[in-house]
Amino acid sequence: MSNPRYANGALRRKYRARLKATGAPCGICKGRLGPIHYDEPSDAAHPLSFVIDEIKPVSKWQQFGYDSPRAAAEDWNNLQAAHYFCNAQKSNKTGEMKKIIKAPVIRDGDW
Repeated sequence: MSNPRYANGALRRKYRARLKATGAPCGICKGRLGPIHYDEPSDAAHPLSFVIDEIKPVSKWQQFGYDSPRAAAEDWNNLQAAHYFCNAQKSNKTGEMKKIIKAPVIRDGDW
């Protein structure tokens, strides 16, 4: 099964651009870890980098009344900007991150 997040790549790129343009704080930690670094690569080496978080996890699409995993991944009202680190900690849970389980390692450098 392919990843429903990328089934419609053009729409996903549009959503990324819209979220990036807002400059919003992380929807998971509510900015407690600082601003999202929108221009860094989205990977574990850059824990404060930008990723799209599905508020209601795609893996639980039926529980939230979606017709398919793709429908959950493409619902604009189900998306928020997040830090790479926070999104990894949240995994497929719902809600705000109450406490930081393990602080991210942040290194300054030339990326």
